[in-house]
Amino acid sequence: MTLTSELFKEYILALTTLFESKKDELCELDRKIGDGDHGITMDIGYQAVKQTIHNELTTQKDISKISVAVGKQFLDAVGSSVGPLYASGYLKGAVAVKNKTALDDDELYQFWIAFCKGIKDRGKAEIGDKTMIDTLEPFYKSLTQSQQLSKSFADAYEDALDMAKEGMESTKDIVSNKGRSKRLGYRSQGHVDPGAMSAYMMLDTFKTFI
Repeated sequence: MTLTSELFKEYILALTTLFESKKDELCELDRKIGDGDHGITMDIGYQAVKQTIHNELTTQKDISKISVAVGKQFLDAVGSSVGPLYASGYLKGAVAVKNKTALDDDELYQFWIAFCKGIKDRGKAEIGDKTMIDTLEPFYKSLTQSQQLSKSFADAYEDALDMAKEGMESTKDIVSNKGRSKRLGYRSQGHVDPGAMSAYMMLDTFKTFI
């Protein structure tokens, strides 16, 4: 498959619609184990990104430059820890696909693996800490294995998305070991981590562009 720069921008704009519609759901979940603002935070970040795409990136064809702009704008708009995490993902993804106006299968593998690793490297969380990494690490590890087996990206993405969903759902039974919810200890059990859920929502939205 080929993802053009216009489709990449359409995907980012789809995230602005997604998090605007899901902000209350994510905030309600976050109220159970955190500060209750995760949905608002994600919405604020992507609404700022939306303005950047419409005002500054309408003629930009370089996917790397688009990804950098998205990451920087998200970081500027979001004051919480999620800002630098997602910014790192977009910036590392950009490095993996420099000077590309369209991404083929191999380049899509490279972008998404770099994106997820960028977040993991920045946040230093591990599987089992009850964070977005419980969603993202199974996802990028599945993609890595599929790339080594030369699977088509579309098939590989579906497999990886299944692993991401399992990882996200596993956070319901985990005692938080990172972030603000860590202070709740065993009271954090019984609820899916909102960061893990929003990460899955983001990945799930991309499947419609494959």
